Amino acid sequence: MTTAELLLHPVRLRIVQALLGDRTATPAQLKALLDDVSTATLYRQIAVLADAGILEVVAERRVRGTVERTYRLVVERAQVTGDDAVAMSNDEHRRAFLAFTAQLLADFDAYLDDPARRSLAEDVVGYRQVALDLTDEEALSMVSEIGGVLARFAELGPAPDRRRRLISRIIMPGRDVAD
Repeated sequence: MTTAELLLHPVRLRIVQALLGDRTATPAQLKALLDDVSTATLYRQIAVLADAGILEVVAERRVRGTVERTYRLVVERAQVTGDDAVAMSNDEHRRAFLAFTAQLLADFDAYLDDPARRSLAEDVVGYRQVALDLTDEEALSMVSEIGGVLARFAELGPAPDRRRRLISRIIMPGRDVAD
């Protein structure tokens, strides 16, 4: 199974997203986050990700006669590489993009339905689209700079005064207006 196939399963994608940012979790903690997923399905998909090296066990402890494992995402394994993307068919890209955007919608729905949420402005929530006229070289430079900024802030890690924030990036050529 390719990395793309592993990551594009809806439950596996949600598990990976829950562990982004060097977070760790037990299956019970993941179950609390993915409460609409059956326990059997969750354990099965965790096992698939662990067997593929996308999740690693960082701790084990005995709980009532069983071993409870704590998992961490192996970030470098949890990415669709450029070579993977080139090998994907158009239909596979459509399914990947659909899974990605469906998860964005689910995350936004969960935010809107959260009784503890404040206003979008107070929570620093926004969505917008910007069109830029860039050469390929300028676009690559921009993506690299954005990646550097994201990496710098990702290094800050969790803290009591920090809230987890999801930042999603989609970059693609737009259609030009006919002259």
